[in-house]
Amino acid sequence: MSKFIVAGITQLETIVKVKEIPIKYEPYTGERDTIYIAAGGDAFNESLALKWLGNDVEFMTVVGENEDLNIFNPSNRGVTLSTEYVLPIIKETPMEVLLYDTRRKAQRFEDLKDIRNASYDMMLVDPLVPSCDMMVLSNVNFCRPFISRAKDNNKKLAVKIHSYKRDKEIYNEDFLKNADIIYFNDNTIEDDPYDFVKEMAGKYDPEIIVLGQGENGVLIYDKYKDFSAHYNAVNSKQIVNTAGAGNALFACFLHYFLKTGDSKISIHKALLFASNYIGYMGTSNGFMTEEELEHWDNLIWNPRNAM
Repeated sequence: MSKFIVAGITQLETIVKVKEIPIKYEPYTGERDTIYIAAGGDAFNESLALKWLGNDVEFMTVVGENEDLNIFNPSNRGVTLSTEYVLPIIKETPMEVLLYDTRRKAQRFEDLKDIRNASYDMMLVDPLVPSCDMMVLSNVNFCRPFISRAKDNNKKLAVKIHSYKRDKEIYNEDFLKNADIIYFNDNTIEDDPYDFVKEMAGKYDPEIIVLGQGENGVLIYDKYKDFSAHYNAVNSKQIVNTAGAGNALFACFLHYFLKTGDSKISIHKALLFASNYIGYMGTSNGFMTEEELEHWDNLIWNPRNAM
């Protein structure tokens, strides 16, 4: 078991399954089991995935001053996240509406409210940093002070870049320059994937870059193993919901990378973990324990062991 500090964006999400993206205008559509409302966001989903995998997780985020924190721990879920470090210090909790189809295409409508003005109480963080194994951050303003804590204490720093945009890169340079492991999603990246990863590796010199490519899988760069490689997505279940799949994949990768130090093993496990996740509705469902993941990994890749 590893110990993670996870800090970043948490949202209230409305997820809607549609026939296809882009959507065709219709004045009314009535479909059962196509709309789901729950907590979500990078920090919440990553924390939950890491907790399911058996890790010790300190979940740090900010929410609206009147938010009911019970939304983070529904009674029918198998694990509980501590909300001790969920600070109700902004006017409203950020919100997102996500439309997706079975081809893993998605369209997001995001309202981050006043989260850009939030300041996290670092006196809560400082006593926890020395004992953590890795810090996982979103590139949101209140997470910037976490960077120096990780570097001063010689802790691994992983950063998930939320909606990368070339013209906004300068605002994320402190995250990019200091991260050991960086996750990007290719939804907003128009460059050739290999060229983009090569550029980011040359400019910021991280140990690992993971570029999520949706239905096309993932591209991974490993500085010390000196390789960049594409891995296809794993299709183990019927696709029900793709929202948050990148968070699930990234969290599982970090879990196994800390455990094994091997990026190839870690991405292999993470792709299977994410494939199970997208077979369930909602961004906080469909996670496996490590035992369950190892079981399915063994069945799929070593079918003789199932006999």
